[in-house]
Amino acid sequence: MSTSSDNVQPAAGESGPAHRYSARLAGEIEPRWQAEWAARGTFHAPNPVGPLTAEDGSLPADKLFVQDMFPYPSGAGLHVGHPLGYIATDVYARYHRMLGRYVLHALGYDAYGLPAEQYAVQTGQHPRVTTEQNVENMKRQLGRLGLGHDPRRSFATTDVEFYRWTQWIFLQIFNSWFDAEAPVREHEGVAPSGRTGRARPISELVEEFASGKRALAPEVAAELGNRGWSELDATERERVLADYRLVYLSNSMVNWCPGLGTVLANEEVTAEGKSERGNFPVFRKNLRQWMMRITAYSDRLIDDLDNLDWPEKVKSMQRNWIGRSRGAQVGFPLAEDPSSKIAVFTTRPDTLFGATYMVLAPEHVLVDQITKDEWPSDGVDERWTGGASSPREAVDAYRKAIAAKSDLERQENKEKTGVFTGAYAVNPLSGAKIPVFIADYVLTGYGTGAIMAVPAHDSRDFEFSEAFGLERIQVVKPAGGDYDPEQAFTGEGTAINSASGALDINGLEQAEAKDKVIDFLEAEGLGSGQIQYKLRDWLFARQRYWGEPFPIVYDENGIAHALPDEMLPVELPEVDDYSPVSFDPEDADSEPSPPLAKAAEWMKVTLDLGDGPKEYTRDANVMPQWAGSSWYELRYTDPTNTEAMADPENEAYWLGPRPNEHGANDPGGVDLYVGGVEHAVLHLLYSRFWHKVLYDLGHVSSSEPYRRLFNQGYIQAYAYTDPRGIYVPAAEVTEREGKFFWTNPEGEEVHVREEYGKMGKSLKNSVSPDEMAENFGADTLRVYEMSMGPLDQSRPWATKDVVGAHRFLQRLWRVVVNEETGEVHVSEDAPEGDVAKALARAVAGVREDYAELRDNTAIAKLIEFTNTLTKAFGSGGAPREAAEALVLMVAPVAPHVAEELWSRLGHEVSLAHGPFPTADESLLVDDTVEYPIQVKGKVRSRIQVAADASPADVEAAALADPKIAEMLGGETPKKVIVVPGKMVNVVP
Repeated sequence: MSTSSDNVQPAAGESGPAHRYSARLAGEIEPRWQAEWAARGTFHAPNPVGPLTAEDGSLPADKLFVQDMFPYPSGAGLHVGHPLGYIATDVYARYHRMLGRYVLHALGYDAYGLPAEQYAVQTGQHPRVTTEQNVENMKRQLGRLGLGHDPRRSFATTDVEFYRWTQWIFLQIFNSWFDAEAPVREHEGVAPSGRTGRARPISELVEEFASGKRALAPEVAAELGNRGWSELDATERERVLADYRLVYLSNSMVNWCPGLGTVLANEEVTAEGKSERGNFPVFRKNLRQWMMRITAYSDRLIDDLDNLDWPEKVKSMQRNWIGRSRGAQVGFPLAEDPSSKIAVFTTRPDTLFGATYMVLAPEHVLVDQITKDEWPSDGVDERWTGGASSPREAVDAYRKAIAAKSDLERQENKEKTGVFTGAYAVNPLSGAKIPVFIADYVLTGYGTGAIMAVPAHDSRDFEFSEAFGLERIQVVKPAGGDYDPEQAFTGEGTAINSASGALDINGLEQAEAKDKVIDFLEAEGLGSGQIQYKLRDWLFARQRYWGEPFPIVYDENGIAHALPDEMLPVELPEVDDYSPVSFDPEDADSEPSPPLAKAAEWMKVTLDLGDGPKEYTRDANVMPQWAGSSWYELRYTDPTNTEAMADPENEAYWLGPRPNEHGANDPGGVDLYVGGVEHAVLHLLYSRFWHKVLYDLGHVSSSEPYRRLFNQGYIQAYAYTDPRGIYVPAAEVTEREGKFFWTNPEGEEVHVREEYGKMGKSLKNSVSPDEMAENFGADTLRVYEMSMGPLDQSRPWATKDVVGAHRFLQRLWRVVVNEETGEVHVSEDAPEGDVAKALARAVAGVREDYAELRDNTAIAKLIEFTNTLTKAFGSGGAPREAAEALVLMVAPVAPHVAEELWSRLGHEVSLAHGPFPTADESLLVDDTVEYPIQVKGKVRSRIQVAADASPADVEAAALADPKIAEMLGGETPKKVIVVPGKMVNVVP
């Protein structure tokens, strides 16, 4: 947005002295220094082994791995909000590089994704072409910012040599099983924890079956006619192993989106039951899909968060997503057939006496079995029937009505709906006969897909009971308060109305009541204590073309076989049509048939997998976009390796645990990982899961991928809508007297409404970093973005304010360079007095700020010190020591101008590797201290006293201050309180 009084262009323009720092000069020096860095390999990080080793063989122990979250190369290009995190990590990496550390900082591209494929469907252009064009544009835009990445380590997930190893990791997981009894592998030098549960190769399970060390599960043996492993044929053995593998095929209830031709994760579906991308209808459908058994790692994924330096908010989000809870599995017998039971899991077994009805998910396997053909003879409440003539008709109609709802929509739906199945169950503790409903607020993917409803003590059950006129029984008395019958009480309290027969928990607090109920259930064979989780196995397949093919083939019996390593990579075939097989996007019954299924010659393949040539069928699905981002930190450590995903020495050097530096429980991993909080759950959970499997199998030395996590905020912007509600270009809006106006194409000025939010193409408020670099220089953009506020907070973009950052760099330039002659004009005198102290304070403060990612306050200190030098020395003559220290301190945030000034100061070696200034500690001790003086709670004056003044001396100076003396009027104060180094409080 522009205003009638602000025109930012002259600030970056070309007027003024010939050697003034300007956009023109920045446009000359920035590409020149970028070329110098590239030619010198300034940001090359050496490896212990392989082609990326250092020429001189040096390999210091002091190293740092800094990583940004994987960017997706969008066709829209970057706006100024995108580089915020990349600039911050660059500042951090440059600072530590100047301290003498070896820094690995690289950037790749998460290049698979629906946008390129949707474009391919519409235009016929191969998604690889679109993707590579987008990658090149993004490289150009980011390259202009002078980011200090090691270009040798860059890659895209679509590169064949990258996804070859994605496929290899998939096979490592596929060829593994989770042994819940095996001790967890510990880091070298760490005492055994006693924890159990880790991945082991499936070949070891086969050996245990073959040797008799491990027997088949009783239910499996029964299905196989009680035969032993040696009596099973190859197909039967593979079917047994499929139930153990960490990757397995399952008929799962999924979000099927015909309009996109793929299955979507819950997070990709809006509350309205539409796809987040494209707004297509999404239907619930039972499909055979690849799943990853991430649930086996639930405990380790929760417990190991304690060893990570992550924001507590993110840890809480992961803990809540996994949702570990202790409770009881309880069987509710059916009233007409007590031998049949409905299993529920409850975290509140202490409230069992208050269960007055049950609810099953509409998709629950028991629904068809228990639903009656007629309503009970004594009749039912009309609210229970859905207006149907029979329970079966009601259930069928209800299922059809909620088929298009997403899990998110069902969970968030405030209006509780459902129908009675006509069946009754029996409360196992109270003996009461209770009705069984189906309702969409219960999901098959959580718990057992059935709940015992305790409406007096659960908010959703309360709402359902209100809608259907169901009984509520209070079984928990609030501590220190009364029960409000108008709402559910969900807190802790004392058990009441909870006794029957041999069990009486009345008067017990929640924890004791839970334990007593669980003991009773187990003793009576009614249930058992259990720990359960909300986390569900990872749906790992997409019915699209643009993704990593699965390295799996199927035999004539439909058994999945892993391809051997030497057959990798499995590359995508060329197809004529990228769209899924035609279907009605509005039809829930349409079946997914991926584009790869059209590649008939590719789908059918003859292979020798060890028992002679046979014909197999490939998998027509592809991996989800999450795959590549689940392990890319490993590839950064060894991106050119053709024999392994990463050499163990290189992985251990960059990612291995460093207990001497980070403590005995250091899990290893990337030293600093920066990205948005929107990836707090899924991406981070998936990458942790993959990493832990690889750790268990001995492929990596670190048990976690990311040791430290930092979530940056966002750059937001004002957007404007005309009277029709249509967004107009923000850059064309002007402000007058607090109102905003835009001139439409017809030349009419119209009043527009201002709103504040995200920056983006659709809101017409994007600002391109290219435009900023052109008008001000990349260093100005870097300084502005880092100075806008704390990195972890969102902040508004204002182009008119960029001029402030530019003027700071102009003042910095003038400290070193005479704008009229272009000559360096520093003196060889040593800094003295206030200048020397200001230098020491600036160095100490900036070092601390850079280390803690407080770039905004570091820049404030740099501006303050620049102003100190300008005020003290005017147009020239600042001490070389002070000027050089300033240039070095500015270098991480404004590297191009710093390199240029460093060179002009006579240095032939780049400052990229330091030295970074150190503070003279003796100058950090103040000679005097300022004390505010409070009288009656308000500061009335301030005094300067010697830093080593005694409390008595401080008191005397305070009372002698003219303002305080006048207020006291010659009277002796009742009390004088001196807080050393802080303040004086005078009580008159």
